[in-house]
Amino acid sequence: MSNPVPAIAQLPQVDILGNRVHLIETAQAVDYIEDWIAHPQEKPARMVVTGFHGLHCAMEDPGFKAILDQAELFVPDGIAPVWIAKRLGKKASGRVTGADLMRCFFERADTKGYSSFFFGDTDETLEKLKQTLESNYPGHRIAGQYSPPFREHSAEEKQAMIDRINQARPDVLWVGLGLPKQERWIAENHHKLNVPVAIGVGAAFGFHSGRIKRVPEWIGNAGFEWVWRFLAEPGKLWRRDVIDGPRFLFTIAVNWPRIKMANRS
Repeated sequence: MSNPVPAIAQLPQVDILGNRVHLIETAQAVDYIEDWIAHPQEKPARMVVTGFHGLHCAMEDPGFKAILDQAELFVPDGIAPVWIAKRLGKKASGRVTGADLMRCFFERADTKGYSSFFFGDTDETLEKLKQTLESNYPGHRIAGQYSPPFREHSAEEKQAMIDRINQARPDVLWVGLGLPKQERWIAENHHKLNVPVAIGVGAAFGFHSGRIKRVPEWIGNAGFEWVWRFLAEPGKLWRRDVIDGPRFLFTIAVNWPRIKMANRS
């Protein structure tokens, strides 16, 4: 990053039923990560990385919408926000997927020595992720990793997790608990975390570890990544893709005049 990043308020964006999604490229998103690392604030900067799933959850839950609104950046991991923006006549660069965001950051960290903490997924996935990153990006530092137990946690356990992250002092905290759990976890612990940046990236740990095969880029850009993911993990994704997806499209169609009005410029 050679030039100062523009103020986030100056970025192009699309308003989708009260959720503002920033229309930037992956490299630009990493520019902001670098800027937050260079100029850390009292609390972590937050980036939301989601597509229709996060927008649908926000439509269903005002509390979750407020969590998304509190993030410094909301980038489109998914083609739906990009299509909506283009339909409204806005210039949209394309998707900023969690896996691509991480890859771009690792490439820069490989030369600049940035560090990461990985929170979420399974011990097996985290170990494979560590091995892959150490091989492909030796200049990137892994400050720590932790797979929280898949159950309710006591207050003591919750604090121990926060202490473990803070003691590792990573530049970026990547959270892979799945949406909306990861965004809620970051929001709940925002005031306790002593890290420059916190980002929820869903299944991206699995992609970079090799546990989940990534969709070919042309399929993702055509808008059919959901089909690829659904065929790979139907038991996990059936509700999101079979029920929530059509409901989201119906909501967008019904509210299209309102969406157009909100995006008049």
